[in-house]
Amino acid sequence: MTYRVCFVCTGNICRSPMAESVFRAHVAEAGLDGLVEIDSAGTGDWHVGEDADPRTVSVLEKNGYGTAHTARAFDPSWFARLDLVIALDSGHLRELRRLAPTAEDARKVRLLRSYAPSAGNELDVPDPYYGGPDGFDACLEMVEEASVGLLAEVSEVVEGQMA
Repeated sequence: MTYRVCFVCTGNICRSPMAESVFRAHVAEAGLDGLVEIDSAGTGDWHVGEDADPRTVSVLEKNGYGTAHTARAFDPSWFARLDLVIALDSGHLRELRRLAPTAEDARKVRLLRSYAPSAGNELDVPDPYYGGPDGFDACLEMVEEASVGLLAEVSEVVEGQMA
């Protein structure tokens, strides 16, 4: 059985494609790439059909991650097939929970940085879109740290399904 995770930010060109790429690499490294499906989307449709922001692509390439991506908007009907919906900030969390058709679907939505031990109460991944390259580097660091904790949880669930 495939476990499905979707990362969601605002326009699906900066944070969520970055999280998708980083988490995909972690899943592959853990040998779970055939068991976990990873995707991303935006809460809005402003950038549908576009590639990831060039600064996202640059920071991913510089750090050895894949960069293939086409932006799309999150569709509430996806809740039925998803196991986990990862919001990149609290605004996305609220919007996704509002869109969830059922209370069970709303419980599938979590903040990415809730998986990062050092995050404390700072659970939002700040949007780097209006800043410079340093914001994209900082975003990547946050995503990488949280991906380790997320992978631990997903691995436990997937291994439990296989048992």
